[in-house]
Amino acid sequence: MTTLLLSHSSFADHAPPEGHPERPDRIRAVNDQLDKDEFAELKREEAQIGDRRHILRAHPEEYVETIERAVPREGLVQLDADTYMGPNSLDIVLRAVGAMTRAIDEVVAGNVDNAFCAVRPPGHHAEKTRAMGFCIFNIVASAAHYARAELGLERIAVVDFDVHHGNGTQDIFWQERDLMYASTHQMPLYPGTGAPSETGVGNIFNAPLNGGAGGAEFKEAYRNVILPALDDFKPDLLLISAGFDAHRNDPLAGLNFVEEDFRWVTLKLMDYADKYSNGRLVSVLEGGYDLGGLKGSVSAHVTALMEAG
Repeated sequence: MTTLLLSHSSFADHAPPEGHPERPDRIRAVNDQLDKDEFAELKREEAQIGDRRHILRAHPEEYVETIERAVPREGLVQLDADTYMGPNSLDIVLRAVGAMTRAIDEVVAGNVDNAFCAVRPPGHHAEKTRAMGFCIFNIVASAAHYARAELGLERIAVVDFDVHHGNGTQDIFWQERDLMYASTHQMPLYPGTGAPSETGVGNIFNAPLNGGAGGAEFKEAYRNVILPALDDFKPDLLLISAGFDAHRNDPLAGLNFVEEDFRWVTLKLMDYADKYSNGRLVSVLEGGYDLGGLKGSVSAHVTALMEAG
């Protein structure tokens, strides 16, 4: 029993314009970190391209076809102000979904304790019918629907600690009583959503943080909002949208988290997975744009996951 790491070299092939913060060096930095000796006990698999039908559980056919038609033969196409797609980007996003579905399969089967999917581009800003915020399709929402539709799990929770609110996951889950979304994020900040008043059908839990907040405020938000919501919801599977751009060195935000904060939240969510989900927990990489902060934060996160093994 151990922690499964799913990644693939092709995740570095999705290449927005020079100077874009969501750059291939992000995944290279993560994988370089996880190649170190202290992670030798990880179980490693190459992510395979996922099935298109898994995307269709989170996004309507018309939107998926629009994205498929937009794939360029060469160069880049711009989907919104900061979201780009190249010739290989569609397959790369499908591979990220494939990583998540494989991870869920292995965790539910009991073959591993938990899993981390080191993928890109991120997905939590992709709404039902709109690409935005570097995200083309919503990876974690697609995976949650997969677990419910194909594995018979009834109640899936996504907990998101990216510094930016996961408006896309919220949008896709908005009227789904058996899909819970909970988020801490800086506010005000892109994308402008994530107020506590945004509650869906009682399944959405937002705990925004003021700029400059650090670990103390983060833990308070969990104790007051996120963890009580998990106690009430009692998920069959816990998924993490693991963004590390709340790190104090990240250039795209203004929170003051350090590596230990990501370790703390990982261990806390593992406790809740043990409590309600038979330990079933899968994490997927979202944001994180300072390479040093990203490496250290991923290291803290994965080291905590490995403590279950």
